[in-house]
Amino acid sequence: MSYTTVIKPKSKWMLLDIEELWRYRELFWIFAWRDIKVRYKQTLFGASWAVFQPLTSTFIFTIFFGNFAKIPSGDLPYPLFVLTGLVFWNYFSGILSRASNSLIENEGVVKKVYFPREILPLSTVGANLVDFGISLILLLIVSFYFHFVPSLLTLFIVPLCLIISTLGAEGLGLFLASFNVKYRDVRYALPFFIQIMIFLTPVIYPTSIMRPSFREIIALNPMTGVIEAARTVFSGGNILNWQTLLIAGVVSVLLFITGIYYFKSTEGFFADLV
Repeated sequence: MSYTTVIKPKSKWMLLDIEELWRYRELFWIFAWRDIKVRYKQTLFGASWAVFQPLTSTFIFTIFFGNFAKIPSGDLPYPLFVLTGLVFWNYFSGILSRASNSLIENEGVVKKVYFPREILPLSTVGANLVDFGISLILLLIVSFYFHFVPSLLTLFIVPLCLIISTLGAEGLGLFLASFNVKYRDVRYALPFFIQIMIFLTPVIYPTSIMRPSFREIIALNPMTGVIEAARTVFSGGNILNWQTLLIAGVVSVLLFITGIYYFKSTEGFFADLV
């Protein structure tokens, strides 16, 4: 008895075919593991770059913004204040950067083999999750160094912030990955966009120094709620701004839905344009 497999485009309203993604789960892990190996292949310091990068950035920001500009950091020492923001920001921007270029960097596979294309941008979570885990250990060490003990809420808030950051980054990444297939300007504009975004995210400053009207606007940036919640629990506090965190969650979900919808709408042309 012979079988015929028919490959046809799915409805763009079918955002994620969970059953199909599960069948290709091994391919997902292959792409994720490959990204991890490629990131640290032939590097002298290996995974220690996940420590060196946030530490260096923290040192520079502390000198220029903490000491010279005298930007307030609330109850936290400025180095811990900045490092908390950087740990989550680097995770978000890392996924966004890798996901946006994932189709272009794997054009040979996209042209020759069928598989759910969304696996490529989604698998970029793997390598960035490893970096995040290393950076999180560094953050805990620095917290204890400054005699700050994270509250018990950290066990709940950190995974929640991780989910919100992942959904937001993947949503933007899926959209830009699709756009990047047709317009290669994305790969050149993205680093500049990420540089601008860090100043529109409260990484080096608290939202408390802003006017209330602008504070409401910047709350639409999902990383605002994530970083502020992380700072609260790492300072040992238990009183969170749940409204800002809820806004961050809603915006991230909307970004993910929009991104996967646009991805599905354009995926039929990937093999022809990539």
